[in-house]
Amino acid sequence: MRSGPLVLVNRQHPLAEEPRQLLTAADERYPNILLERQAARLLAACIQAAGGAREIVPVSGWRSQAEQQAIWEDTLQRRGEAFTRQYVAVPGCSEHQTGLAIDLGRAAREIDFIRPDFPEEGACGRFRRLAPRYGFIQRYHREKESLTGIACEPWHYRYVGTPHALLMEREGLCLEEYLDWVQTAPRTCRLEHGRSARVFYMPCAGDETELRLPEGCCQVSGDNRNGFVVTVWEV
Repeated sequence: MRSGPLVLVNRQHPLAEEPRQLLTAADERYPNILLERQAARLLAACIQAAGGAREIVPVSGWRSQAEQQAIWEDTLQRRGEAFTRQYVAVPGCSEHQTGLAIDLGRAAREIDFIRPDFPEEGACGRFRRLAPRYGFIQRYHREKESLTGIACEPWHYRYVGTPHALLMEREGLCLEEYLDWVQTAPRTCRLEHGRSARVFYMPCAGDETELRLPEGCCQVSGDNRNGFVVTVWEV
């Protein structure tokens, strides 16, 4: 229930423990900025499709609890509590600790670590438009601040996978809303090459839950709340 690409992490749903993800460099030029392997592969493909190899750089990927704590305390000291609560997640409540989130910036001599520049135009804008096709969402939008608890961050992208990123874009939902939405009824999304995917929710029935899964290629992701989201890819 606490692992998978749809795991929700915010102040109301902290991480019970640090997920054991297989991490790799988000960009071989920056070996210390890490991301979950599948997310890293698709991030690279999206940046390439956007023509952004020279313009887009990773700024911050996976963080340990200790690193998130250090960033929180440093930002609090330098920029004050109001700014820190807007742009830095409380330690234990940061998506960066999942290995599924990445902050991106436009290449420059100096880049703001907390609020990197990621404009609407150029390769950054093309990446923004292509991201859902590769399973990424802009996690924090201005109109969703009351739900996410974080200010608008055009640079912060979260890997949720397809079809979920496409469905969120189509319906205008943030992750908090999406996880509620999929509980109301099964959902279907058309993919490329004539394929489709069906998404449905299964509640958690206790410490051990037995799931009866349909035949075919499927994925089960916990939501870090009270259940699982099952995705079935169909021809």
